[in-house]
This record gives sequence, structure tokens and C-alpha cells, in this order.
Amino acid sequence: MYRILIVEDDAVIAAAVKKHLKNWGMEALCAHDFQDVMHTFLQFQPHLVLLDLALPCYNGYHWCAEIRRVSTVPVVFLSSASDNMNIVMAMNMGGDDFIAKPFDLDVLLAKVQAVLRRSYDLAESRPALSHRGATLDLSDATLTYRGQKIELTKNDYRILQALMENRGRIISRAALMERLWATDSYVDENTLSVSVARLRKKLEAAGLTDFITTKKGLGYIVE
Repeated sequence: MYRILIVEDDAVIAAAVKKHLKNWGMEALCAHDFQDVMHTFLQFQPHLVLLDLALPCYNGYHWCAEIRRVSTVPVVFLSSASDNMNIVMAMNMGGDDFIAKPFDLDVLLAKVQAVLRRSYDLAESRPALSHRGATLDLSDATLTYRGQKIELTKNDYRILQALMENRGRIISRAALMERLWATDSYVDENTLSVSVARLRKKLEAAGLTDFITTKKGLGYIVE
């Protein structure tokens, strides 16, 4: 189920959009704290953001820039100021589409579905490994979780690839070291321990807790 965050200060419009999206099987949430939209964004981890331009405290451009600092999740702008300058600026700020107010709810739904298809259906056709909502893209060595792209080092990627390729099976420390050593400089026991510990912290910070499990005396497993 796709999660849609609605950042719109007109309560009537926000409620109508939320109801329409929910009727079509999406999970929708309206932001209420316009001083800290990022708190709601990080808590909800949406697949798409509907973002009004004219907001209290900070405008939509500001929040789009903040979102782009941490995520590649698609952003669709909503605005009654639909002149060419605003549309161009919205796209240049990292927006994926622009919907002029007043809008028909069915038109909005069609645009949202189109952006979701472009962003996720096409991405899923690329070679990737997925587990517990996390997707490791083998074409560019990136990990995505709940619309958020997690930066990986070379060793992070190689460790995750080995574990996710063999999810449900224990991978010994020796096998992991061989995997890393085969493509890089020598990796010893301590280097592997430090690399796994750092990777775990990175995953936990993104919300992926207990993603890698240690099997004492045997190795590691993604279950």
C-alpha cells in the first residue's frame, strides 16, 4: 500500500484529497505541524508527497529542498499560482509534477498514480534484491527503504549483497571476508566486525532494526 503525505494548510482540500486517495487503496496522512514538516515526513516515510506551495511559516520550495536532502521520494506540487515561473521553479527544486488549483480529484489521482508508476514500477524492473521493505539496487549499489535512499560504502554494499542473496541462510565470517577480499585489499576479522557494526548503525538509523542477525560462532544471517 502506497503512503501519501499531504502537506496542505487548507483543511477542506486536505481532507477531500485524503478521503479520495484512501478510497483508491492508498494510505494518506495530512501534515498539521507546518513549522516542522520534516518530523512528519520522517515519521511517516511516504512513497509520495503532495506539497502545497503557499504554506504557513515556510513555503513548499523550502520543504521540497529539505526533503531532497534526505530522500528521492517523488514530490508533486499543488498551487493556485500556476504561472510558468512557478512551474519551472518547482521542477528545478526537485518536484516531479505540478497540479494547478482548483483541480479535479480524479485528475489528481491519475497524476499521483502516474508518478508512482514511474518511480516504483520501473524501479522494480531493475536488477534488485528486496527484503523487509528494503531494496538493494544492483545496478547502482544503492539501498532504498520507505522512499529513503541509504548511502552505502563499497563494503556495506558487498556485505548486504552477500547476505540478501542468501537470505534465510547463515553466511560464515570466512565467506564474507573472502567476498570482500576478492574485490578489494585484505580484510581481517577485526575489519569485518567494524564494517558490520557500522552498517548495522546505518540501517538502524534508517528504521531497519535487527536487519542483520549474528549467529554466535557461525556467522551472520538476514532472516
